[in-house]
Amino acid sequence: MGVPAFFRWLSRKYPSIIVNCVEEKPKECNGVKIPVDASKPNPNDVEFDNLYLDMNGIIHPCTHPEDKPAPKNEDEMMVAIFEYIDRLFSIVRPRRLLYMAIDGVAPRAKMNQQRSRRFRASKEGMEAAIEKQRVREEILAKGGYLPPEEIKERFDSNCITPGTEFMDNLAKCLRYYIADRLNNDPGWKNLTVILSDASAPGEGEHKIMDYIRRQRAQPNHDPNTHHCLCGADADLIMLGLATHEPNFTIIREEFKPNKPKPCGLCNQFGHDVKDCEGLPREKKGKHDELADSLPCAEGEFIFLRLSILREYLERELTMASLPFTFDVERSIDDWVFMCFFVGNDFLPHLPSLEIREGAIDRLVNIYKNVVHKTGDSFRRRQKEKRKRMKRDQPSFSPGGILTPHALGSRSSPGSQVASNPRQAAYEMRMQNNLSPSVSPNTSFTSDGSPSPRGGIKRKVEDSDSEPEPEDNVRLWEAGWKQRYYKNKFDVDAADEKFRRKVVQSYVEGLCWVLRYYYQGCASWKWYYPFHYAPFASDFEGIADMPSDFEKGTKPFKPLEQLMGVFPAASGNFLPPSWRKLMSDPDSSIIDFYPEDFAIDLNGKKYAWQGVALLPFVDERRLRAALEEVYPDLTPEETRRNSLGGDVLFVGKHHPLHDFILELYKTGSTESVDVPPELCHGIQGKFSLDEEAVLPDQVVCSPIPVLKDLTHNAVISINFKDPQFAEDYIFKAVMLPGARKPAPVLKPSDWEKSSNGRQWKPQLGFNRDRRPVHLDPAAFRALGHVMPRGSSGTGVYSNAAPPPPTFQGNMYRPLLRGQAQIPKLMSNVRPQDSWRGPPPLFQQQRFDRGVGAEPLLPWNRMLQTQNAAFQPNQYQMLAGPGGYPPRRDDRGGRQGYPREGRKYPLPPPSGRYSWN
Repeated sequence: MGVPAFFRWLSRKYPSIIVNCVEEKPKECNGVKIPVDASKPNPNDVEFDNLYLDMNGIIHPCTHPEDKPAPKNEDEMMVAIFEYIDRLFSIVRPRRLLYMAIDGVAPRAKMNQQRSRRFRASKEGMEAAIEKQRVREEILAKGGYLPPEEIKERFDSNCITPGTEFMDNLAKCLRYYIADRLNNDPGWKNLTVILSDASAPGEGEHKIMDYIRRQRAQPNHDPNTHHCLCGADADLIMLGLATHEPNFTIIREEFKPNKPKPCGLCNQFGHDVKDCEGLPREKKGKHDELADSLPCAEGEFIFLRLSILREYLERELTMASLPFTFDVERSIDDWVFMCFFVGNDFLPHLPSLEIREGAIDRLVNIYKNVVHKTGDSFRRRQKEKRKRMKRDQPSFSPGGILTPHALGSRSSPGSQVASNPRQAAYEMRMQNNLSPSVSPNTSFTSDGSPSPRGGIKRKVEDSDSEPEPEDNVRLWEAGWKQRYYKNKFDVDAADEKFRRKVVQSYVEGLCWVLRYYYQGCASWKWYYPFHYAPFASDFEGIADMPSDFEKGTKPFKPLEQLMGVFPAASGNFLPPSWRKLMSDPDSSIIDFYPEDFAIDLNGKKYAWQGVALLPFVDERRLRAALEEVYPDLTPEETRRNSLGGDVLFVGKHHPLHDFILELYKTGSTESVDVPPELCHGIQGKFSLDEEAVLPDQVVCSPIPVLKDLTHNAVISINFKDPQFAEDYIFKAVMLPGARKPAPVLKPSDWEKSSNGRQWKPQLGFNRDRRPVHLDPAAFRALGHVMPRGSSGTGVYSNAAPPPPTFQGNMYRPLLRGQAQIPKLMSNVRPQDSWRGPPPLFQQQRFDRGVGAEPLLPWNRMLQTQNAAFQPNQYQMLAGPGGYPPRRDDRGGRQGYPREGRKYPLPPPSGRYSWN
């Protein structure tokens, strides 16, 4: 599924699901950068419990960004990843769990797409280098000016694949990062952190979904957990809907097409390499002081609220006059399934369905018509069933008050006697005659009601204005099926046996993808063995096709996957003897690694959208060839080629800390159950980690520019999700006790669309949020404190106003000998909200729905353990000059503390000053 196309369609169709993030920026004071205090309430007017990071969506833009200079080395890449996570964390501020998942070895069905991407990236990189050198020579021959060619090794993004040294180093760096933040950042204080690095098999987003599914099946799971998943892939929306969790939000960087990119030759903006003329660079600034600056801003983040998308879908998919009870949860599952047909990572889209041509709307209309026709069939089947039953029953069997009773039972309690049997029988017949009937040929409107017209002409979505590539299939002309199978499969459309094979493989793929989204990987070995999909009109007799998959399959090992997805140009990431199999003409698998290959645009405009016509890897031949080179692996390569698992981290204030420490002291070799009462209901198994982070042991920094953690209090341990039988079925329902969020959409929202007008998403989760303005008195107060002539460049120039729920920093005491940073007009919570700070993960939990939330066992225990953190730090004080606090526009109280917030300056040697 094309991410830009789907997101563009989704944001136009359901605009209210998008919410702009409120983000607090770090401040600087006396040249020292003060990070955002994530322990404070979330300024987006929402409190999240769990944050899940699909790490590959972070790794790629940090290692080879498109809109800013690339990092100079691997160390800078790691620091950029740390800063990106910090920024996300400061926006979301999870209170219970942070789950970081990196793509591990993928199922074979996904490896085909990975192979296509990596071969194409390698080919495009080499072609771009050749084109760049050609244009350079032409410009210099004409006397043009170009800056000296920078001699540096090109970063091969293919190294972001399990089994490489880069991914192994990334896992070590993330362990260090987690330990540093748990030791020093107050926002991480009570957090449970799980790291699933590239050694753990599975795609990052599906490892996250597997974790959520398995925790939902536990009796201690909180059904009202508020999840936030970070990632840019379109399938995250489907995966979030598939969980049937009522509170699920996706955060992603706002997609902005056509971002300016510098020319690869002259580093100037406004043209590509092929259009470069070698003109001198214009001076930027009076003294060219802006020469190295890029005309781009930091990307903004947005929230996608799936609870609002569920509201939209419930209204759109609700159908009237059904012979069975409408279930919105099943209809949402149907919608997710329909989206598979427009393309996903495992199957090509049907040839007649394009998102930008309104394919999903068309599928929904067909779906609603088919459901009504199925309803007619349901009535017919029910009628035939009643006829069969009548043959074995008396010809007359009245019900209700006319039901025959045994002698003497008329006087029993609850029995009904018809005072007028003839009138009762008449009313029963009339009630049966009032049920509506629907013609199979009747068309339906968007809300499911019969349309008086024969049909509604679909409005085609607007498309890009660039010319379309040549289309040899021409679906609009007679003979389209013959041309399609001849061009794409090189077979005749009359070859019924071949078409049946393609259809069967595609149906198997639909079943595999559906199970992958809802239950987990059905088979690590299955894959779709064709580059193109069949036509929907070829789906005949598919009900009898088998959809079972081989059980007990295992994933590839990391180096084996590298051999399956890498081109020969990326062989430097493999051991020498393995690399030779890619390039040696006498290699038994040399045909797996073509130096050149065709790309079929298949109706698209750009090569990256086309189909790479690569040969499929034969698993048996690959394994047979690797058996001969396995003995050549070094111990380090053997370690990187092994499959690993997840690691759980907690700080010294977490209730699990002492429990895990005791396990290491006893040296237990058996797996131990996770006590859910100590970990917000999380269940699974613990086992000792040979490379654990342990208290009072130095955590060495893998990055030279960062210091070792000499006073470590963090502990880590291997964690394994709860295990189930292979044929276990996870329920795709909303759990008992789950409360649906209050409806957000208003009647006017149903008609909102961004087509033809400017649509501005709301800011934060509170749609009644009002912009903050300073009155004249506030400006006078600022004038007394801030230096004159600062022109907005002082300490407070970019500082956002504190949120109305601000309470101050309760976990960062003022260090001895440090000056206090003044804080103007700090707000505190309303006086009656709470007496002292509760545990972080319970903040604002009572604001999510109507009625009090039950205090679960682990909440009660944590509340007791955190009783020590309840001093009277937030007493309401009189305002400036002794005036009482004044009420704000929303009826709460807005206080002014007599003293500034005790926010210490961090020492130059560390990132934070918190103990």
